Amino acid sequence: MIKTALREKKPVYLEIACNIASMPCAAPGPASALFNDEASDEASLNAAVEETLKFIANRDKVAVLVGSKLRAAGAEEAAVKFADALGGAVATMAAAKSFFPEENPHYIGTSWGEVSYPGVEKTMKEADAVIALAPVFNDYSTTGWTDIPDPKKLVLAEPRSVVVNGVRFPSVHLKDYLTRLAQKVSKKTGALDFFKSLNAGELKKAAPADPSAPLVNAEIARQVEALLTPNTTVIAETGDSWFNAQRMKLPNGARVEYEMQWGHIGWSVPAAFGYAVGAPERRNILMVGDGSFQLTAQEVAQMVRLKLPVIIFLINNYGYTIEVMIHDGPYNNIKNWDYAGLMEVFNGNGGYDSGAGKGLKAKTGGELAEAIKVALANTDGPTLIECFIGREDCTEELVKWGKRVAAANSRKPVNKLL
Repeated sequence: MIKTALREKKPVYLEIACNIASMPCAAPGPASALFNDEASDEASLNAAVEETLKFIANRDKVAVLVGSKLRAAGAEEAAVKFADALGGAVATMAAAKSFFPEENPHYIGTSWGEVSYPGVEKTMKEADAVIALAPVFNDYSTTGWTDIPDPKKLVLAEPRSVVVNGVRFPSVHLKDYLTRLAQKVSKKTGALDFFKSLNAGELKKAAPADPSAPLVNAEIARQVEALLTPNTTVIAETGDSWFNAQRMKLPNGARVEYEMQWGHIGWSVPAAFGYAVGAPERRNILMVGDGSFQLTAQEVAQMVRLKLPVIIFLINNYGYTIEVMIHDGPYNNIKNWDYAGLMEVFNGNGGYDSGAGKGLKAKTGGELAEAIKVALANTDGPTLIECFIGREDCTEELVKWGKRVAAANSRKPVNKLL
């Protein structure tokens, strides 16, 4: 089971009956055995590669779609080498942001249906072939099932299998498949040339706001983006934090972490704690809404206990904005907290292990800038910056995406139970 967890890069449940927990067991073998994975089947690998080459032989507009399982498959570097050899356009799915270097000349942006980067949705739809690398297609990642590649144009490369022309090739590791393809593929620049011909431009960036003006969502995102370095990780909670992080231009090495498979809220706070424990050398930034924060707020106390300098941007807009955009109702209202004030509670000042967490409030751009300076200087614990914005203040992408997802989730069932 431990080997499965390491191989799949996912949590597992390990249950031991209480009546045998104290019994002796055999000593474990070498740890190297846990990391050994079965090699690709050579015949299946060669067949998958040859079939893929045949599939794209007469297609010039070939695009690569990077999915959210690419990293777990250990295929990030192989994907870059393949993209460079192919010469085509490369887009990332939303949850795969940062899994492909955005400074790479073949990168065109996020493919996310109606809320894609400028020109990306049209480029992907016009492509003769789409090679999807370890994707996850669900209602969130496809903007309410409106952005699914045409099966007739699709090569589906999963972490351990490849599907081409309706034929599945099992026991093929994605890394091996991409490495072998990179050695044999011919240049296919049509999709990238098409994208460039659109002159779609880039995402509009907010200009610096008046420092004394009331704080708005766009100004928060602008100031957070200015913090990004190759050593930064942004953990973006389910909600408008997705779209704010999605709009940021990442320097090579910067990371963004989403949870889009289940869309559960509150995951980001304990995730940021765990990430900071595992990668304390990185600048770890958490972007979270007030509603989500209330589910798992206590994990900030663990950041205080271990003196982890996580910078938390908490958006206080008095409710579940993402849910308002999907389906509004009184259940989206929450009791407001003094979020910045919680840091004194978590510090336990006066106790034997008083912490060094800081809680700050920002109601203007100028106050946010000053709070960020304090956060950067605080290396002995987390800094929570409570950012106050209006309830209706969110990205236009969230509004569009929310309508699409709401329409998909409210559709009538197609099949009836017999």
